Amino acid sequence: MKRSRINEIMAEADATIRSYGFALPPWAYWTAAEFKARAHDARAVIEARCGWDITDYGAGRYDEMGLFLFTLRNGRLADLQRGGGMCYAEKLLISKQDQLSPMHTHVIKAEDIINRGGATLVVELYGSDPEGRFDETAGGVVMCDGIRREFEPGEKLRFAPGESVTLMPGDWHAFWGEGGDVLIGEVSTVNDDETDNIFREPIGRFADVDEDATPTHLLVSDYKTWLT
Repeated sequence: MKRSRINEIMAEADATIRSYGFALPPWAYWTAAEFKARAHDARAVIEARCGWDITDYGAGRYDEMGLFLFTLRNGRLADLQRGGGMCYAEKLLISKQDQLSPMHTHVIKAEDIINRGGATLVVELYGSDPEGRFDETAGGVVMCDGIRREFEPGEKLRFAPGESVTLMPGDWHAFWGEGGDVLIGEVSTVNDDETDNIFREPIGRFADVDEDATPTHLLVSDYKTWLT
């Protein structure tokens, strides 16, 4: 993705988030230079990989297959492993109309996916085989707003604003906005986007960036190269 396009998506997403009454934390608006100057103070943010995250999954077709995310907070895997402490994470996502977030699952992370506002959120679901691999013949059970719901393999569940689904490791899922863009909340166990996203197809989690412009704000995937 071109950096200039990433900058545009950031501005559009910020306006969308604000239109629903949400506000991002102050450090979200630091420039790359400010982030570098305050890297010591922001160590917890950097190590937890909180912040802006815009991906086309390496396919170069963001409008068709992509996702905007902002990680607001993220816990520590060590706390999760010992069963106490900061074991949770929270994100805001924007799924645009007909913009696919492709079929994937997680090994560790359980997550609530919540329609926070906008159009209808469509979630396509499959179950797993006994080893946790994608199984096109497997259905399963999810919780929708705390209510048990069985699903058939490939069933598409639809969620209006205020509605949600709880997805466990091994619940294979893809999602997109139907009839318009959707602001999504994600509340989950500790999030590790580098290792805990298992895609059905061999695609990447992060975008390859063409530096045709100065970044308005850094992406989480920029931290290793820009802040060292």
